[in-house]
Amino acid sequence: MPKNKGKGGKNRRRGKNENESEKRELVFREDGQEYAQVVKMLGNGRLEALCFDGVRRLCHIRGKLRKKVWINQSDIILIGLRDFQDNKADVILKYTPDEARNLKLYGELPENAKINETVGPEGEGDDDNITFDFDATAEVDIDDM
Repeated sequence: MPKNKGKGGKNRRRGKNENESEKRELVFREDGQEYAQVVKMLGNGRLEALCFDGVRRLCHIRGKLRKKVWINQSDIILIGLRDFQDNKADVILKYTPDEARNLKLYGELPENAKINETVGPEGEGDDDNITFDFDATAEVDIDDM
């Protein structure tokens, strides 16, 4: 049997996430960056995001965030735009819902930005205003069917 010479196993490598409770400074966008909302997770460290400038982009989650910061659908993220590819970008930062609300208050995010609500494939919420019409007065006899 080989001797264990390391400092622990899988649990040590995972580490403790102690910085969750402390507040971090709100990061605003700079030149070459844009705010976006995650539309669809694609797997393999990629996602589809609807940027608040109206463009849909394929985004790549950078290595610093991978397996440390979990990004879900409808999260507000900060992405870095690429000079050579307009339809692709890199995820720089994920905002918590509180930080996203603060960005909305500061006027950084548009007023129609939905925080903590899923974004459909066309960029709207799940409310499609679908109504069903049925005749409540008509009695249907089950035996006649």
